[in-house]
Amino acid sequence: AGGSRITEIAVLIHNGKEVIERWETLVNPQQHIPLYITTLTGISNEMIAEAPLFEEIAEQLFNLLSNRIFVAHNVNFDYSFVRHQLEDAGYNWTAPKLCTVRAARKIKPGLPSYSLGNLCRSLGISMENRHRAGGDADATAVLLSLLINDDAVEIQKMIKKTAPDQRLPPNLPPEDFENLPEKSGVYYFYNAQKKVVY
Repeated sequence: AGGSRITEIAVLIHNGKEVIERWETLVNPQQHIPLYITTLTGISNEMIAEAPLFEEIAEQLFNLLSNRIFVAHNVNFDYSFVRHQLEDAGYNWTAPKLCTVRAARKIKPGLPSYSLGNLCRSLGISMENRHRAGGDADATAVLLSLLINDDAVEIQKMIKKTAPDQRLPPNLPPEDFENLPEKSGVYYFYNAQKKVVY
């Protein structure tokens, strides 16, 4: 996420049963789109020339995502890009996450593949505009509905596990965690006896 930029984003607000709001836009990444990305997504440098810059949509995106669970297929990939670019635009955003890859593996075990395209084929989910933000988000929303219908209890457990307070050791004050640097470097973790433990 630190070396690349978002070229398109789609947000679908899902209430646990259906999509209730949709927002989608191309984004001018202010850098050349490599040919392999254009081949994969169909998004060319010409398409994004007049698109808004990320900074121009950051506030709207931040408001759409605030106080919500962030759901995506391979969630950490999408989350890292969104979080990084929001941070660059001056917005400190975090959210509990739900990965539909992990959820599908748990709720629908034994399928030949859990890539979004193959999973949709296996489960009979219609998919259009593959590798475009809106098309992938639409398919993921249908998959989410199906997974919730099949096992809402498992989904709730997965969401609870990724809640920010669930990631911290019980004896670590949240403010200490928030003060940890996010930049790369060498860090030492000490125990109560001042011995390096990590």
